Amino acid sequence: MGVAQGMAKQEKGIAVFASVVGYLTLNVVMSVYLKQTGTLVDASVAAQYGQGTVLGIQTLKIEAMGGLISGLVAAKAANKFYRLELPLAFAFFGGKKSIPIITFATMIPIGLVVPIIWNALTSFLTSISFIFTAPYIGSGVYYALNRALIPFGLHHVLASLVRFTEAGGTYMINGTEYVGILNATNEVLFNLGPTSEYWSQLMPTLTSYLGGAQMLTTLFRVPAIGLAMYHTSFLKNRKIAKGVILTCCLTAFLGNITEPLEFSFLFISPPLFILYCVMSGLGVIPYQLLHICIGYIRGTIFDFGIFGLLYENTNWINLIILGAINFVVFYFVFKWFILKFKLETPGRESFEVEESASILLKEKNWPEIAAIVVEGLGGKENIVNVENCISRLRIDLREPEKVDQIRLKDSGCAGIFFPSQNHIHVVFGPHVEFVRHAVDDLLKKS
Repeated sequence: MGVAQGMAKQEKGIAVFASVVGYLTLNVVMSVYLKQTGTLVDASVAAQYGQGTVLGIQTLKIEAMGGLISGLVAAKAANKFYRLELPLAFAFFGGKKSIPIITFATMIPIGLVVPIIWNALTSFLTSISFIFTAPYIGSGVYYALNRALIPFGLHHVLASLVRFTEAGGTYMINGTEYVGILNATNEVLFNLGPTSEYWSQLMPTLTSYLGGAQMLTTLFRVPAIGLAMYHTSFLKNRKIAKGVILTCCLTAFLGNITEPLEFSFLFISPPLFILYCVMSGLGVIPYQLLHICIGYIRGTIFDFGIFGLLYENTNWINLIILGAINFVVFYFVFKWFILKFKLETPGRESFEVEESASILLKEKNWPEIAAIVVEGLGGKENIVNVENCISRLRIDLREPEKVDQIRLKDSGCAGIFFPSQNHIHVVFGPHVEFVRHAVDDLLKKS
């Protein structure tokens, strides 16, 4: 829904509705495909095969990828067909009513193709799973690949394979065989406890694939990267950058959600993201050597307190030592890389973002600001579409040569630039959403 709302330039409400229709269609079609091919497994073991229940439908668990696909298809349909004209007999289904219908029809073939691709990827990951169980370096390879798969949503598939199938190894505990990392961990962590002989034998290995290793990222690497971004941000942009970076760090620290920070540099510099994945893998290799035994599956500060401090024999101090080393390495590598290649990470944009750039902004005179913006852009007739991101108005124009940049600056904006010929960005910092609403209101007036 968020992707559809953000990417659709026309009929956003219908696009959001269509994305839901598309998402449901995708999951139903994939479920039908699994049934017809005899690959739909019992719900009790679904996670072991990359399947699960989504909105009551047992289907492939493609996680965020399904939402991205559905949102993009719905947005594309909205932008292209919102004025679709049909023959008289079908005229009722034309215009914006066609958007969910076209989205529904488009998702059917996609739902038939996705399982083929997904199963091929799953089979590939299974075929190389023996690498993940190699002593010491296996968890490093796993963790590097886990990070690398995040943009595609496939890290959930990899995690499920290692946690629930032979890909994570088979462990004999008190005469009972446990398949997968998580099943063995549950037995040792919750049933046998820290005094068991299996605690020292297995927990350093098992937890290096789970929350203990993840804590190196959420509690140390993400804050280090955030600090590097903050220290490399331009001085006048630092106040705004701090808010964005701090939010990204807190979502990881408190909620084990690392994607906001990772995505902040993934698209700016893919080579830096690749380096980040490799460093993440290398940084976890000493985990088993240090005999750290911190479960469970998440990596938040709360998990560190519960499964690290409250349990005995976890060697949590060693995690802090290893984390501190990771912090220093990641901080200096990212700082060097950002400065060396002049990356536009948060706060390093090619314009200055000031919290208050004019009296109009200080007074929050949004209607007056909107009037100046519209005038500076060449009038209502020159504006095709208006969007906004965190700090900028993003406007599609008919004739960019009509833009009066001097007049635009009277609005109090902090910067103006053209990323493409017919597209302009006008920077207002944290006030941008209110400016956008005022501009929308002005454009609606006759």
